[in-house]
Amino acid sequence: MAPKAKSQSAAADNQSAGKIQIQYYRSFIAAPKTHKQMVRSLGLTKLNQIVERPDNPSTRGAVAKIPHLLRIVE
Repeated sequence: MAPKAKSQSAAADNQSAGKIQIQYYRSFIAAPKTHKQMVRSLGLTKLNQIVERPDNPSTRGAVAKIPHLLRIVE
C-alpha cells in the first residue's frame, strides 16, 4: 500500500514555514547610509511594502539591525 499524499494546505504550510514577511514601515530619509543599504538589500523599495524572505539568522539579523525601519509581519 502506498503512503497517502499530503493535502494541498499541509504542503503550503510546509513551504511557507521557512519564510518570514518583512514590512518597510518608516522612511529612511534621515537614517544613515548603511541603514538605507540594508533596506534596499532586502528588496524593499516603497513604504509599507511587504516582502517574503527566507527565515534564517542572516535575514533576522538584518531586520534586527534596523528595527526602527522594518518589522516582521506574522
